[in-house]
This record gives sequence, structure tokens and C-alpha cells, in this order.
Amino acid sequence: MAATNEHTVLQFIAPSSTASTTTPVLTARIHPLVIFNVCDCFVRRPDSAERVIGTLLGSILPDGTVDIRNSYAVPHNESSDQVAVDIDYHHNMLASHLKVNPKEVIVGWYSTGAGVNGGSALIHDFFAREVTNPIHLTVDTGFTNGEGTIKAYVSSNLSLGDRQLAAQFQEIPVDLRMVEAERVGYDVLKATAVDKLPNDMEGMELTMERLLTLINDVYKYVDSVVEGQTSPDNNIGRFIAEAVASLPKLPPQVFDNLVNDSLQDQLLLLYLSSITRTQLSLAEKLNTAAQML
Repeated sequence: MAATNEHTVLQFIAPSSTASTTTPVLTARIHPLVIFNVCDCFVRRPDSAERVIGTLLGSILPDGTVDIRNSYAVPHNESSDQVAVDIDYHHNMLASHLKVNPKEVIVGWYSTGAGVNGGSALIHDFFAREVTNPIHLTVDTGFTNGEGTIKAYVSSNLSLGDRQLAAQFQEIPVDLRMVEAERVGYDVLKATAVDKLPNDMEGMELTMERLLTLINDVYKYVDSVVEGQTSPDNNIGRFIAEAVASLPKLPPQVFDNLVNDSLQDQLLLLYLSSITRTQLSLAEKLNTAAQML
């Protein structure tokens, strides 16, 4: 590894990951902020760059799950036989993040694209020296399969006796956790093209349609179990029972009134915010006209 043009160049010699031989993590839990950061960095990439890479920050839970909560891009250059990574920039960004949140440490790295390639092994080898058993997250910003596929990998060494031959990437489960408002934005990102971003009412409509679809799926599952077409699952039964028990025990008319009142309050807030924006725009135009006179 030699420094060239203020970058550290990783040569294609023998792949030799220094990752620990401990058991790979079970699941990569990803917060939506990470996906949004990756997409934003990909849009802002230099014209000559085919993909972007960056560092993943988070923590490792007691059950082995990697909780990925933040990220930042790392400048790099790739060619057919080498990868140049700006390690100084990486360390400076890490120090800045640790000052803000010391609990978020390096847990891996990300890259855009449909999967891994030869350069990924070299970059993973570098991050394996930064943290034990790093996660490699890939985000398909090219929509190869019609949507932005998200995958996570861990690396293990392939060896013959005491000789290490290569590094093998093994896919692990991905748990994408998000609230409903974040899911609306994520669904927009997954689409290859959208005419416009959904407003509050359109987002609520999409949420209600998704809720009705889930309720219909539960109805079909329960009917199938009752009719003996599907074998019962105790875990699913408990989840359904807890969901039903969490509903307020109110008469239908009272429940409808509560929903309608909440909806009217939201519509009133939208109306007031629209009036405020109009007044501010009008005041700005009047001030501009007064200055010109």
C-alpha cells in the first residue's frame, strides 16, 4: 500500500482480509437516514465516478445485530487494477462524528451498484483493519431490477491450509426499520421516476391503502387457518391478538368522530400554513416594489 497523489493506493496483490474469525453478524439493521445519505452522495458524485463509497457508523447489539444509523462518503478513485482511497479524509470525518456522538463507531462501509466487484475486496480489506468483521452495504442506485435493491454482506477468507486464497462475500439479512412518514419517502426513492413528491394528503392516502391491504391479508390468513387450508402459526396468532387488543374499545360512531376530528385538524393546519406562505410571499413582493420606487 503506497501513497500516490495524497491518496492511499491499494494494489491487487493477494487478497488478505484481516477480519476476525468470529461468527458473522446475524442481521444488518439499517435506518432510512443511511439510505437517503447514500442516494444523496450518489447524485452529487463527480461526473467521472461510476459509484460512490463511504463509511457506515452505528453500534453492535448484544445479539450480534449491527445497528447502522449514520454514514458519510469517502472520496476514492478506481481503475481496473487498483483503488485509491482518501484515508486522511476518512479519519478526519470520523473524528468529527465522534465528537458529536461518541457511541457511533465504524461498523462497515457502503457502495452503490448492483453487487460486489474486484475493487470491493480491496476496500473491504482496508475497513477490516479499521473494525473487526465489517459490514458491506450495497445500494443499487441504477435500478437494475426495477427498484433500488439493498443488500448487506460480510466477508470470510477462503484458504487452503495456512494459505489464504481469496475473500468471499456472504449475504446477510437486512432489516430496514422506518416509521410511516419515512416509508413514504423511501417508496418514492425506490421508484425509477416520479412526477412529483406526494403531499401530506397523498401520503395519508397511500398509508391508508397499505393498511387496508394488510388487513385484507390478515383476513385471508385467518380464514385459511380456520378452513384448514393453512397450518396455524402461534407467533402470527400472538401478533394478531396483540394488534387487536391494542385497538381502543370504542363504539364505531365515536371512533369515526375521533378520526374525522383529527383529519379536520390536519386540514386546518394545512390551510393556515398555506395562508402564511401566501402572506409572506406577498409581503416580500411589496417590499421589493417599495425599494424599486
